Amino acid sequence: MPDCAKVGLPLPVFVLSGYDAFLGFLLISAAVPVLALVTNKLLAPQSRTGERDLTYESGMEPIGGAWIQFNIRYYMFALVFVIFDVETVFLYPWAVAFHRLGLLAFIEALVFISILVVALAYAWRKGALEWS
Repeated sequence: MPDCAKVGLPLPVFVLSGYDAFLGFLLISAAVPVLALVTNKLLAPQSRTGERDLTYESGMEPIGGAWIQFNIRYYMFALVFVIFDVETVFLYPWAVAFHRLGLLAFIEALVFISILVVALAYAWRKGALEWS
């Protein structure tokens, strides 16, 4: 690379000189799935007739259609579980560093927990926690 000051150009503000290994890793990690898919397309058998097209479910022939309606309560229950699981993930680091964070972090955690308590009360009132 020529010296920018000698030719009258402004000096580059940001140069990615230390990211060669990262660029190589990025290219390899992008090429691996593409190569796997292309290899599969080239080497896999092309004939798909007869029993190869059938769905395999524990050695039994499938009965009925594949479109089954599930009760919305399963999804509501799972959503409430995920919300409170995420709460635990956010509160654990706060609890570990509680003694260093101070009063403002304690107030922020109280606001966070109060929002989740309101959400729990709303879900409870709507019947999202009823499993009947």
